Amino acid sequence: MIVPALLVVLSKNVFHSALWLITSLVGVAGVYAMLAADFLFAVQLMVYVGGIMVLLIFVVFLSGKPSDWQGKQINEKGWIAALFSLFLVSAIGSTVAVWPLVTRHQDPKTTTAALGQLLLTDMVLPFELISLVLVAALVGAIYFSVRKSSQS
Repeated sequence: MIVPALLVVLSKNVFHSALWLITSLVGVAGVYAMLAADFLFAVQLMVYVGGIMVLLIFVVFLSGKPSDWQGKQINEKGWIAALFSLFLVSAIGSTVAVWPLVTRHQDPKTTTAALGQLLLTDMVLPFELISLVLVAALVGAIYFSVRKSSQS
């Protein structure tokens, strides 16, 4: 996950950076799979990796030619970001170095069955209310976009 994340930042092509971001997010999904967090694994793949893929499609279709995808990678404040990154890595490293490493073996349990039961029994009303709020937001977005385009 770390190597593709570095390549996201260091790549000069926006398209290639998005591809490396997809690779890094798939690595995060793999960590969730190894931790037996099957719901988070599926959400990571569908929401984040799928969202970046859709964004990538929009970049390809809406941007001009591939030469427009080149961007400047380092600006005049890059050294401040490098110092902050070095400080952050050293702080995390010193914290992990003194962290007690205790290993326990537990059999993985599936989490989606219990979550599905909860959403369809005790939490059915909030679940449906959230869907209504999302539908209202979608209708509002369509209303405002149609109104603006018809006025211009």
